[in-house]
Amino acid sequence: MPISVSEAVDEAGALARTKAEQARNLPRYALASLLAGAYVGVAVVLLISVGAPLVSAASPYSKLVQGAVFGVALTLVVFAGAELFTGNTMTMLQGLFRRDVRIGDLAVVWVSSLAGNFVGSLAFAAAVHQSGALTIGATPAEASPAQALLGSIVEGKDAAGGGQLFWRAVLCNALVCLGLWMAARTRSDAAKCIVLWWALLAFVASGFEHSVANMTTFSLATLDGSATWSMLFRNLAWTVPGNIVGGALVVGGSYAWLGARARAPEPERIAAAPGAVPSPNGREQQLEPEPAV
Repeated sequence: MPISVSEAVDEAGALARTKAEQARNLPRYALASLLAGAYVGVAVVLLISVGAPLVSAASPYSKLVQGAVFGVALTLVVFAGAELFTGNTMTMLQGLFRRDVRIGDLAVVWVSSLAGNFVGSLAFAAAVHQSGALTIGATPAEASPAQALLGSIVEGKDAAGGGQLFWRAVLCNALVCLGLWMAARTRSDAAKCIVLWWALLAFVASGFEHSVANMTTFSLATLDGSATWSMLFRNLAWTVPGNIVGGALVVGGSYAWLGARARAPEPERIAAAPGAVPSPNGREQQLEPEPAV
């Protein structure tokens, strides 16, 4: 059984305080953020690698398979341990709501993890590009299936309007943070893996926008010559705010409020009676009459 919402919010507040303390040691926190960017990049490359043959064959199951394999991203982040910006939007907002952290702590963690994720994504994309893993099957006259899929993905993302990107990002991080929230409420590692997997399957197969995943996607495409850096930064200008709204406000804020309501019920009203006096918990209790002598 999952733990209560109020208990999970308490734990989120404690986790936010820990993250704020860790962020004060910038070199260590930067490394943890770099790793998260690379871990999400692993999922992006896996999605492209397994999806390319299916897309080339016009399989109707290509989206389903791509979503099914993307769960490796949060599995690596949660179980290996790394600092992912999109998850931090929820955790730090809940910590701020509970007054475990201050607004300055929230800003430092958000900015540091986002910057670290970007550098990690770029470094991982550069390593994959140098490996030639996505060019297998390419000829001088024709791109490989993976290159063709990568090019079509970034083309579709760049063709979307700003408002579309924003709302896709809201929906995306609402699902990502719901997965993290559900994982935080269970004590079973198997259950954590399942809820993380389902949430990521939903956002990838639905075509929503994850800012950190897009860092690797556009970096790979830019290094391959099918995109530009300006396309990446245009995408992030819309998806980062959308991810913040979806993760911090929609999920983080909602459950922080629900948890606070559960922790602070209205006091019971007890009718006063002759001889009643306040008890230590603030309620009135009836004194037993003294025996007659």
